[in-house]
Amino acid sequence: MAGLHLSKVIEQEKLENLTPDIDISGIKITQPDVNRPGILLTGYFEHNDPNRVQIIGFVEHSYMEQMSEEQKDSIYDKFLGMGAPCVVFCRELRPDEKFLEYARKYNCPVLMTKKATSAFMAELIRWMNVRLAPMISIHGVLVDVYGEGVLITGESGIGKSEAALELIKRGHRLVSDDVVEIRKVSDETLIGSAPDITKHFIELRGIGIIDVKTLFGVSCVRDTQNIDLVIQLEEWDKDKDYDRLGLEEEYTEYLGNRVVCHRIPIRPGRNLAVICESAAVNHRQKKMGYNAAQELYNRVQKSLMRKHDGEEEDD
Repeated sequence: MAGLHLSKVIEQEKLENLTPDIDISGIKITQPDVNRPGILLTGYFEHNDPNRVQIIGFVEHSYMEQMSEEQKDSIYDKFLGMGAPCVVFCRELRPDEKFLEYARKYNCPVLMTKKATSAFMAELIRWMNVRLAPMISIHGVLVDVYGEGVLITGESGIGKSEAALELIKRGHRLVSDDVVEIRKVSDETLIGSAPDITKHFIELRGIGIIDVKTLFGVSCVRDTQNIDLVIQLEEWDKDKDYDRLGLEEEYTEYLGNRVVCHRIPIRPGRNLAVICESAAVNHRQKKMGYNAAQELYNRVQKSLMRKHDGEEEDD
């Protein structure tokens, strides 16, 4: 079953395990959402998702402290027996011994953090959304150019890695070469990263593998980057009409999300790094509200209108 090992969550969030005698090696989290079980502690268990991490804050802990022994036996038995992957106590709050007793009975790990409840929930959800997001791997190169994530695609050997190397030499940052793992973290956002095996490496035909991090320094690499723009490299076809204005955006789709795509024809003498830089800056400018193609179109229209008005006056 796919999922996130609980040990990874404990390591990432620096959680203290209050039940070290429970074996957590086989426990996986499959749901990025979490739950504060206030209503569960009152005895209402309808429509509860047992796959969510349960988070106990100050309010829930205060309610648990004033519960009678009979209530604790009844509620703890149902709450910890529902199959949650773990229960996390925030603000260094600690459960009573009866809670730990039922946790051991149902093999439900009990963890603790020093963080405030809301801050911990926000960070945990953000991190798990990325790690549990739908993911695909594609052939391409991902580079951070002026803060824009530029995914360079195209046939093998067309020059993607060479373009990425030139961009790195010009001060931009490599995310991944050859294979890019794309995760859909929301309906608007795609995040790209490199597989652990090839992270920070570039393959150059005729030279071999180079380590960008070692060669150019840590400032030239990054682990993840939003994918804002796709540049698809293709062989120049003299019989094909290429867009020369860019009034209408073209898109490509990954995991159901649309991303702006430019198809760039390749021929000797074209500087791919400069083209990628210009495309990234132009895309950023469009997001800020300025479209150069639209501005040119408006100027042409105004010029034609002036000529038309002048001809009418002459008549």
